[in-house]
Amino acid sequence: MKENTMKLGFIGTGNMAGAIMGGIIKNEIFKPEEIIGADISEAGRDRVKNNYGIHVTGDNREAAEKSEVLILSVKPQYYADAIAEIKDCISEDQLIITIAPGKTLAWLEEQFGKPVKIVRTMPNTPALVGEGMTAACTNKYVTEEEKEYALKILASFGKVELVPEHLIDAVVAVSGSSPAYVFMFIEAMADAAVAEGMPRPQAYQFAAQAVYGSAKMVMETGKHPGELKDMVCSPAGTTIEAVRVLEEKGFRSAVIEAMKACADVSRNM
Repeated sequence: MKENTMKLGFIGTGNMAGAIMGGIIKNEIFKPEEIIGADISEAGRDRVKNNYGIHVTGDNREAAEKSEVLILSVKPQYYADAIAEIKDCISEDQLIITIAPGKTLAWLEEQFGKPVKIVRTMPNTPALVGEGMTAACTNKYVTEEEKEYALKILASFGKVELVPEHLIDAVVAVSGSSPAYVFMFIEAMADAAVAEGMPRPQAYQFAAQAVYGSAKMVMETGKHPGELKDMVCSPAGTTIEAVRVLEEKGFRSAVIEAMKACADVSRNM
């Protein structure tokens, strides 16, 4: 590794970058003074500097040159330009972590135009509260030790799983984009509760906690979701009637088809 460098650098300091910075600092993986963030936006630089105490710069090349591990946290449409700007600053020892859907390892290697260690990841927005779900895959230049190092960084803001690259589009659909579906579900449940007379703030609390608790039951009991559903459905009861209507209205099919559409878009980005 280069001498006198930062441990970690960011190209882009938006919400996802901030979530990663927060998790890394909170879990004491790196100190704030070991992190540098580059952003063309002065407001973005000021925000992460004030929130996390890291070094900031308006120069992407500076962050690239100084970082042992570099996270590309710009939007996918800006990846080609960002890589073109920094590629001659990247050494064979540096580790590059990407967080853009649709940008394959082969595409990334082509953009750099030389052997580069790349960890392709797909996190999601619950990383903002330390409950992210991130998938990761690596190219052939990443060693086992470097892979474990990257996973330690990614685990600082939630859970992380290694997956083969061909499953990344499925990951985008099932965890990358799914918080939006869950928020819609919570909103719809709250609307129904309001229609039944419940005050809206209370409706959101009930709906959100029900979803949170249900997810925790799946994670902690190890039981199949169908079994957990059956546990709630008494014969001729209220819940099975609600489930019947959900099935009648195509609830499962809507979710499946939405996720298929999501994966298709990711695949073709």
